[in-house]
Amino acid sequence: METIRRMHIAQFTNAYLPVVNGVVRSVSTFRNSLTEIGHNVFVFAQEDHHYIDKEPFIFRYPSVHLHYPVEIPAVIPMSPFVDRLIPSLKLDVIHTHHPILLGQAAAIKAQELDLPLIFTFHTQYREYSHYVPFPQEAVQKFVKDAVYNWLREFMVNCQHIVVPSESMLDILIKDYGLEDHYTVIPTGIDLRPFKEADGKLVRANQGWGNDIIMISVGRLAPEKNWQTLLKAVSLAIRNELNLRLVILGEGPERNNLEDLSKTLGIANHVEFLGEVAFKDIPAFLKAADLFGFASTTETQGLVTMEALAAGLPVIAVNASGTRDVIENNRQGFLVDNDPQALAKAIGELLQTPELIQKFSARALKRIRSFEIMTLTKNLIEVYEQAIQDKKERQFVGIQELRKEV
Repeated sequence: METIRRMHIAQFTNAYLPVVNGVVRSVSTFRNSLTEIGHNVFVFAQEDHHYIDKEPFIFRYPSVHLHYPVEIPAVIPMSPFVDRLIPSLKLDVIHTHHPILLGQAAAIKAQELDLPLIFTFHTQYREYSHYVPFPQEAVQKFVKDAVYNWLREFMVNCQHIVVPSESMLDILIKDYGLEDHYTVIPTGIDLRPFKEADGKLVRANQGWGNDIIMISVGRLAPEKNWQTLLKAVSLAIRNELNLRLVILGEGPERNNLEDLSKTLGIANHVEFLGEVAFKDIPAFLKAADLFGFASTTETQGLVTMEALAAGLPVIAVNASGTRDVIENNRQGFLVDNDPQALAKAIGELLQTPELIQKFSARALKRIRSFEIMTLTKNLIEVYEQAIQDKKERQFVGIQELRKEV
């Protein structure tokens, strides 16, 4: 399907810069590539009084900062300015990256303006119920069920669901009853920053010398399974004293993880570097020797894609998202969710230098299939199909909830 005109696209997201996470990276990366090939992308996101936008067409909704369970901006999905602005933008599609808050605002605007609504299912939302401050089993079940029903109701009002990985698609089909109007499109990677990044400079500045650097990136939160990775390093380090784990990211579990590293006796071999600017991540990755990852709740393997773009072999837990990017024994090892299994894989890789070289070469070859411009063209096809489906009053199908028209 060929693009015949410049499109006007609204992207609604509860989080955008200066926040850095997987959703923000997805919105920003696709926005840049869509703009590069001539489309206009308008981003509607949370307000931040301390941040000045460097990009055009970023519009902010009011927000308040919540401090539980973590400090995050909570968007207030009401803005008289946006209400006046949106009709003048002559939008072709509205694309939301969340089902609540600004996701709800996006759905209302799509209905008011008779525009197609696209939703990217970025997150395994039910897996985040532990953030509700009531740990009782009955409360957790109620929250999970409420989230499940909400998502099903939200999706049947969309023209299309974008799914970032095949693993996530399996979950949506089996657990949510998704039947049609969906497309798997990973976020994708702009390979140019990785080709230009200087890992040697970072390595020298960090003073890593001849240490073997296993790097990992992610939010320091329970669902990322950091404890398993730390325990694996504590086992692997017995045979490789020069091994050092470097973690890029911040979050509520930092103090607990630092305490665990002390308890395990590896505090001198673990560096918590906190948040690193996205533009600097390619250089940090290229400064490392391998990438470690234990998360079991990823909807797509975005950070593992970045590791491949840096030419890093990957040692990871065989879980959703990650297995969509890494082919076991091709670009690295995928193992059981167990510290001993991870440690064994780390040891096997480090004891076989030729394997490191093979995995690295295959990583650089594999990442080409996730190049952002190719995936952006797929997204444009979704938009064009959604426009047609809206004209024909077709909606996403969910078992027993198919939209009546």
